Amino acid sequence: MISRRLLLGALLSGVTLRSLAWAEPPKTSLRPQLRGDRSADTPVSGSADRLVDAAKLGGVVSYMVVDRATGTVLEAREPQLRLPPASVAKSVTALYALDRLGPTFRYRTRVLATGPIVGGIVQGDLVLVGSGDPTLQTDQLGDLAASLAARGVKGITGHYLTWDAALPRIERIDPDQPVQVGYNPAVGGLNLNFNRVHFGWKKASGGGWGLAMDARGERFVPQVRMARVKVVERDLPVFTYAAQATEEDWTVASTALGKEGSRWLPVRLPGLYVAEVFQTLVKAQGIKLPPVQMVAVEPAGQELAALESEPLTEILRDMLKFSTNITAEAVGLRASGAGDLASSGAAMTQWVQTRFGVQSTFVDHSGLGSASRITAADMVKIFVQAKADGAGLQPLLRELGMRDDKGKAIKDHPVRVVAKSGTLNFVSGLVGHVLPPKGKDLVFAIFSADLARRDGLSTAQRESPPGGPEWTQRARRLQGQLINRWAAAYA
Repeated sequence: MISRRLLLGALLSGVTLRSLAWAEPPKTSLRPQLRGDRSADTPVSGSADRLVDAAKLGGVVSYMVVDRATGTVLEAREPQLRLPPASVAKSVTALYALDRLGPTFRYRTRVLATGPIVGGIVQGDLVLVGSGDPTLQTDQLGDLAASLAARGVKGITGHYLTWDAALPRIERIDPDQPVQVGYNPAVGGLNLNFNRVHFGWKKASGGGWGLAMDARGERFVPQVRMARVKVVERDLPVFTYAAQATEEDWTVASTALGKEGSRWLPVRLPGLYVAEVFQTLVKAQGIKLPPVQMVAVEPAGQELAALESEPLTEILRDMLKFSTNITAEAVGLRASGAGDLASSGAAMTQWVQTRFGVQSTFVDHSGLGSASRITAADMVKIFVQAKADGAGLQPLLRELGMRDDKGKAIKDHPVRVVAKSGTLNFVSGLVGHVLPPKGKDLVFAIFSADLARRDGLSTAQRESPPGGPEWTQRARRLQGQLINRWAAAYA
């Protein structure tokens, strides 16, 4: 049986249409203090400036690196610039969730009955109740169906109800993204497969295409009816989307399909999506349910079956590794208890200010919204102070390793680099630790941004902007070069 983490990696690896690239305590001071101006006039900083110039990124580059134990700033370049953190924001969300929910917190997805079971029939309603689990996959939902069957349930006399209001219903994380991108799904109290539906197509020998929409896992591949797609003879737009009360209608341009392929599309009605897939899975277990009804108030009843997520630390570890936007939003919304995403982002902003004395701005918890702002200096401060207070993210961060000047990983290098990266169009960030086998623990933050170039993109260009991949590659190479020299010079 495949593990949840392997399944997560498989789901996030994605697929593409043929012709388009589809879119990833200091001992002396709690606030690092600059020990003299080392931004431009020393040989060390001068070398860093040459690296920045050679990267040819346009816009601005901001960074800071400090000795964590003393708070000494070893090197900095415009560290007070307020720039979009992109997915680096997820590191702040992780700290926020750990503080508010605790490391052992788990989501629970439950099936309730409002009456007793007599002869295999529930004398009343059957209720699917979510708690906002962003990691729920089809295979786990299939196991929940099997658990229900193991209780002897064969049918119900009442209604099939679903409650998905444990979290506010967010139609999409960022309204400025292209409609079809899977990294910008809905968020709600019931989520499945990161709220994405699998769209597959194959050209038929007699013309036209065979189309399929399903909620595939490793062991179960239930077909989906509430999300529908139709091929239209056109070039652009590649996709259109329209939501009905209980259905989602997609169209796709015929010229974009090729002979066959597949991709994941976002789901905007996740409560209905999960309810339908569960209905299909219990039917395979011999349990027939009537059409689902969504309810606004959580019903009470006897628990017949339940699923628990992994503990929050494991959820956050995967979130930081795979940079899953829906996970960040779900844990952030759960931590704040706010009624909408803007209010939840504002609650985390206030928490960061109170907890770390940092004047940042967060419009969401994933960093997908480009209006969020933070400085390299404040990002470093958060990491330094969190580590000092015993709440650091170092054990949860991804191992990046050291890289050469061309960006290639250096095998068996003795210096470890654990960090969280972030990327938006013409925005790139990296924050984390440089950990030599002996010596200083360096905490760093690097942000690069060409906001004028980003703001000049149309919505349609944002999935695969001209020059975007090349810019990101240069930004990441610069990050590796800066870390390499910091390790050599200071660690």
